Amino acid sequence: MKKTIIDLFEDSVAKYGAKTFLLEKRHRKFEPTTYAETREQAIEVGAGLASLGIRPQDKVAILAEGSNAWIISELGLFYAGAVSVPLSVKLEESNDLLFRLRHAEVRALFVSKYQLPKIRRIRQELPGIEHIVVFGHLPLEAGETAFGTLKRLGRDYLAKNREEFMRRGQAIRNDDYATITYTSGTTADPKGVVLTHRNYTANVEQSLSRIDIPPYYRTLIILPLDHCFAHVVGFYIMIACGASVATVQIGATPMETLKNIPQNIREVQPHFLLSVPALAKNFRKNIESSIRAKGPFTERLFRLALRTAYIYNQDGYGRGRGWRIALAPAVGLFDALLFRKVRAAFGGCLEFFVGGGALLDTELQRFFYAIGIPMFQGYGLSEATPVISTNSPKHHWHRFGSSGKILIPLDLKIVDEQGRELPRGQRGEIVVRGENVMAGYWKNPEATADTVRDGWLHTGDMGYVSEDDFLYVLGRFKSLLISSDGEKYSPEGMEEAIVDKSPYIDQILIHNNQSPFTGAVVVPNREALRRELDNRGVAPGDRAAAAAEILGAEIDRYRAGGIYAGEFPERWLPAGLAIVDEAFTEQNGLVNSTMKVVRGKVEKHFGDRIDYLYTPEGKTLKNPRNLASLEKIVG
Repeated sequence: MKKTIIDLFEDSVAKYGAKTFLLEKRHRKFEPTTYAETREQAIEVGAGLASLGIRPQDKVAILAEGSNAWIISELGLFYAGAVSVPLSVKLEESNDLLFRLRHAEVRALFVSKYQLPKIRRIRQELPGIEHIVVFGHLPLEAGETAFGTLKRLGRDYLAKNREEFMRRGQAIRNDDYATITYTSGTTADPKGVVLTHRNYTANVEQSLSRIDIPPYYRTLIILPLDHCFAHVVGFYIMIACGASVATVQIGATPMETLKNIPQNIREVQPHFLLSVPALAKNFRKNIESSIRAKGPFTERLFRLALRTAYIYNQDGYGRGRGWRIALAPAVGLFDALLFRKVRAAFGGCLEFFVGGGALLDTELQRFFYAIGIPMFQGYGLSEATPVISTNSPKHHWHRFGSSGKILIPLDLKIVDEQGRELPRGQRGEIVVRGENVMAGYWKNPEATADTVRDGWLHTGDMGYVSEDDFLYVLGRFKSLLISSDGEKYSPEGMEEAIVDKSPYIDQILIHNNQSPFTGAVVVPNREALRRELDNRGVAPGDRAAAAAEILGAEIDRYRAGGIYAGEFPERWLPAGLAIVDEAFTEQNGLVNSTMKVVRGKVEKHFGDRIDYLYTPEGKTLKNPRNLASLEKIVG
């Protein structure tokens, strides 16, 4: 059965033409664009590209912040039969952008006025790009075309060639390429993941087997649109269900855009939001800061409310069961006094988050479940378009700590190192098969053959499936700690827990590569440490040593006698800390565009500190290098 992205969109326009599809803030309020209006604008954009000479299967890149223009442009280039190359606005022009634009053989580029300077600086090195279409108003240079001009060219073209042009979109087949989505670059050169039209529409159908989206739903896309997670869950699922999609008001700087998110959430009143762990943690910090600002009494009451809700909710699935029903009146009271006000800050209509990206700490899941906005963890990767499993409110399909139920129809199995399928409950590599599995890596047949074998996508992730069909993802095989005796352990769950539960640790990378003991690179939270030292009245000359003791005590909480003892095997807890004063950021290449830590790069970047960690002096908590870093942070 033929089902391309154009087919999906055309079907929805026929059903929901007069309904609002897009919401964008203009003139101080969010203004609607209907499904039918979006279609006509997309066709104008596509026809404009055709008038410039863009042919079916030509590559067209998009480098812009999320907006109506972004979504309309991608739909438009699909109508023209072209292939989209969505690019992150966080990419730097010197290497990352150049590599992708050249590697994908891009002929035309949509770019926002805020990203245009990057392109102008490397324009001479991109002879293959023939057309640059600019979103926003500013003086243009040779070879640049305004977005409005492109649409006008499209209207002129359609006046003479409408039927011929519309045949382009109708001629697209299921296996035709839709996007080339570049991986985040945890290795030297990122790989271009080729996703077909049917990859996307199949993943929409699969995702809707586990989650319901009523036509009245609204979402605000707060994640970058270049990720296939935002494509599938952010707008293709919404298209299939006739729902509405808003984008964040673009600021003059990335920071200004971020600051617009809370206000935009209140204005749009979304029914669900996409999230990743980094965003979830920020949301929680903001909630706790606002509670703390109301004074000690409110803070203590909030903590009591959380503890009560945690007991009442149990693992999510067992909410209010057995003797816990006795807590229902208290839970209802706390909800009325506290949690309802927290939800009001999210617009008052928010029913849940859909979490993607890295593993989401169970404690974080419990927190959001307690305040009445569950964060349903999912699992996927770009090579699977991306969704493989998800927790959801449907039929109570959720478990804290799991990645949810496997999508339908989708084959998933757990295999050992020899590729033999393992029984339920046993750990191994997650492999999947289905119509959502990528066509391959662009111009990289060797990597394709290594990743997709006999139709099965080998994810490189370790996990298991429980007896009740929930998938548990334990981490990347490439991230495994390896002890001197050869035993292996995934550190990611431990890292997430430590960061989430510690106010004093912002980032941590745990390291053991057949080393004498496990060590860790630690990035402290400057503000929290300074505040704690001030509260203790620590003298200036003693602040670095006191800060070291505070950080060491955070790890000790997981050892025998600590409040989190037994949560992780003691042998894998860090016995030595390398405390550094430089955070892991996109700018220094230590996290990727999805805010995942790039382990290999962190280990290389701080290689001298890790080497020092395994010396007698370096293993001590208050070693000279730790104290020097802390002097810069709290001194």
